[in-house]
Amino acid sequence: MSSTFGIGRSRASLRRLDGESSRRAPRRVVIMPKRSRRPTSRSSPSSSYSDIDGSALVESLLGGWRALARLDVDGFALLRSRGVTRRANSIVPIDPPAEPAALAAAVERLEGLAEAAGQTPTFRLFTAPRLEHGPLWELLLARGYVPEGHTLVQQRELPAAGTAPHPGARILVGAPDEDWLAASWRLSPRPEEGARETTRDLMAGTPAVYVSLPSADGAADAAVGRAALVTQGRRTVAVLDAIAVDPAHRRHGLGRAVVGSLLALAAVQGAGHALLEVEERNAAARALYRGACFHAGGEYHYLRRA
Repeated sequence: MSSTFGIGRSRASLRRLDGESSRRAPRRVVIMPKRSRRPTSRSSPSSSYSDIDGSALVESLLGGWRALARLDVDGFALLRSRGVTRRANSIVPIDPPAEPAALAAAVERLEGLAEAAGQTPTFRLFTAPRLEHGPLWELLLARGYVPEGHTLVQQRELPAAGTAPHPGARILVGAPDEDWLAASWRLSPRPEEGARETTRDLMAGTPAVYVSLPSADGAADAAVGRAALVTQGRRTVAVLDAIAVDPAHRRHGLGRAVVGSLLALAAVQGAGHALLEVEERNAAARALYRGACFHAGGEYHYLRRA
């Protein structure tokens, strides 16, 4: 069950998912190997910070947008979610076979399973530190697959004591209510049959914090966003998605306010790290996240059988 909090100008106590009440995010003590700083300025993580990479990066993103059904086959995750969103209806390599014949056999098996479920086989291949799928990429191209889309993965550290959410934000913790879902659907509808109900079910798969901000006249929600809270090893990772702003109210700082509020609330819930996905061609969104101190953490492409 979700809980709603009205955040005014006074400092409000937020209820964590574990039931603990806190005015500040809990301190986190994480011992990690040091790494050199990036040559960027304020988007650089601290010297004690370690990016999420390898299969942990993939599993965090899959957990943030959890498919309705997942079948693990030969080091791949076969995802199904009634055909709604490619993310939740793709084949993702986690730890695929290294031997060429075994890799080819696994791909053939996965193609058969996808076709039996009425899906066109579509693989999602990530590229990130400790995550390279060159042999699989070449194999899929040789089998007639066509690359589609180019999505960037971005990440950042969350400080133990973050800023407060926007004072006008309406906040939900746990699951979205019908008002939030209606605003999200109005701002970012999808064409697939049954997409609204499936999107609701996808979001319900992982506990999350939800934010909505009203328009200047207060007549309707003008911006929304979600931060799923994913457990990855000893870390809690906030995976931001479903961020949308009404075109009539853009360039008024609403997107920045939603992102900032989600990060602040995720820190209260114990998250020390944030991830998000953004299409490479979406320059406005990339600029928004760069301003929120996100840095490059990887990328992925889809390969669909023609």
